[in-house]
Amino acid sequence: MSEKILLELKELLEAAIAGDDESREELIDRLDNYLKAEDFEAIRDFFTSVHPADTAQILESYEPEKAWAFVKHLDVETQVKIFNYLDVKFETRIASIMDRWTLTVIMGAMSHDERADLFKELPEEHRSEILSALTQTERDDISKLASYPEGTAGAVMTSDFCALKPDMTSEEALEKLRREAPDKETIYQCYVTDNQGNLIGVVSLRELVMASPRGVVKDIMNHDPIYGRATDTSEDVADIMAKYDLMAVPIINGDDKLVGIVTFDDVHDIIEEEATEDFHRMGSIGGYGESLAGNGYLEASPWVLIQKRLPWLIALVFVNLLSSAGIAYYESTIEAVVALVFFLPLLIAGGGNAGAQSATLMVRALATADIKTKDWILLFGREIIIATILGLSMAMAISLIGVFRSGIEVALVVSMTMMAVVIFGSLVGCLLPFLLDRFKLDPATASAPLITSIADVGGIIIYFSIATWFLQTHAVV
Repeated sequence: MSEKILLELKELLEAAIAGDDESREELIDRLDNYLKAEDFEAIRDFFTSVHPADTAQILESYEPEKAWAFVKHLDVETQVKIFNYLDVKFETRIASIMDRWTLTVIMGAMSHDERADLFKELPEEHRSEILSALTQTERDDISKLASYPEGTAGAVMTSDFCALKPDMTSEEALEKLRREAPDKETIYQCYVTDNQGNLIGVVSLRELVMASPRGVVKDIMNHDPIYGRATDTSEDVADIMAKYDLMAVPIINGDDKLVGIVTFDDVHDIIEEEATEDFHRMGSIGGYGESLAGNGYLEASPWVLIQKRLPWLIALVFVNLLSSAGIAYYESTIEAVVALVFFLPLLIAGGGNAGAQSATLMVRALATADIKTKDWILLFGREIIIATILGLSMAMAISLIGVFRSGIEVALVVSMTMMAVVIFGSLVGCLLPFLLDRFKLDPATASAPLITSIADVGGIIIYFSIATWFLQTHAVV
C-alpha cells in the first residue's frame, strides 16, 4: 500500500472516530474492497499502522465473522494488541468462530488478566479444550485468576508483575527488570517479597535508577506498602489508588502472599462500570449487577430494557397512590378554595427537586469517601440551615405569584408550604442515602424518582394540612 493511500485511510479513521458517519462508511467500504480483492498485504499495512484501540473501535462496527476475516491475516502480536481493546463480549463472539488452535495461540500471548477475562466468558466446552492446549504454568495462572468472584480485586488483577528479593542490589534488580519488562504489565513499581512470597515492600524504578549500583533493595524500598486483598471489592481498590495516587496496587491473598496487581487501566474500567451502574440506580433502572446485561444501550434488546425499568415504575406508581389518597382526604379544602390546585404542581415539584439535589450530593460524597455514614448528624444540621435559606428564597418568589393569582391568604399558605416542602424534601434527600448505607444497601438506590415520590406524598400532606389549618383559622374554609 502506498504512503498516500495509507495516509488517506488514516485520515478517514480519524474522522470516523471523531463521529463523522460518512468517513466511517467510506473507510468500511474501502476495507471491504481490500478483503474482497484478497489484498491481505493492504489490510496488514493498515491495521499494523494504526493504534489497536482505534482498530478495535472500527472492527466493532462489523459482525464478528467479518471482523475476524480482517484480524486473521495479521500477525499474532498485532492480533493480541487488538484483542486487548475489544469489548470482552465482542471478543468472546469472535473467539467462538475461531479454531481452537488459533485461539490457544492468541490466548497464550495475551496479558494474564485479559486472558483470564476472555476465558471466563467462553462456553464450558471451549474452556476445557483451551486449558488442555496451554502450558501447565498458563493453566495454573488462568485457573487462579478465574477463580475469584466477579466484583472482587482478584477478578480484575493481573499476575504480570515484577517481584524482587530484598537482598538484591539495585544493579541486579535493574538487570532483572530489563529481562522481564516485555512480559510485565508495569515495571515502574516493583514489589519485594520474602522467600515465602509475602509482600514486604515496594520500590519504584526511579529509586532503583537513582540508587548506588551496590545499594541493597531492602535499604531502598518502602517497608510499609499500600495494598489490597484479593477478596476486597474492585471499587475499594479503585478508591485506594485514587486516595494514594498510585499507578498500581499490589494484591495479597488471605495468607498475605502477593498474588497480583491492579493497574490504572483496570481501575479506569471499574470506575466507568460503577458510574454507569450508579446512573442506572439514580434513574431507578433495575439489574444493577451488569449494566444493561453487559451490553451497550443500542445492543440491549427492548425486552431487557423493559425488565430493568418496569419494576421500579410499578413500585413508584403504588407509592404515588399515597399522593392520590392525600388529595382525596382533603377534598373539602380543595372544594372550598379551588385556587389551591393551581399551586400544587409548583409545590410538590419544589420539594422533589430540592430532595433530588440533596440526594445527589450525598450519594456522590459517599461514593468518593468524602463523607462517612457517621457524619450524618453534622450533615443533617448543615442541611437544615441550607434548606431553610433555600425554602425562604423560593417562598418569597412564589408569594408574588400567590398574591397576584389568588390573594393574600392563599399566598401565605403557598409561601409557608413552599418553605416546609423544600426543607422536608432536602432532609429526606440528605438522610435516605445514609439510611441505605447503614443497612449495607447501595446509597445510589436513593434515586431521584424515589426521592421525588416521597417528597410528593409529603408535600401534598404538608400543603393541604397548612391550608386547612390556616384557612379555617381565618374563616375561609
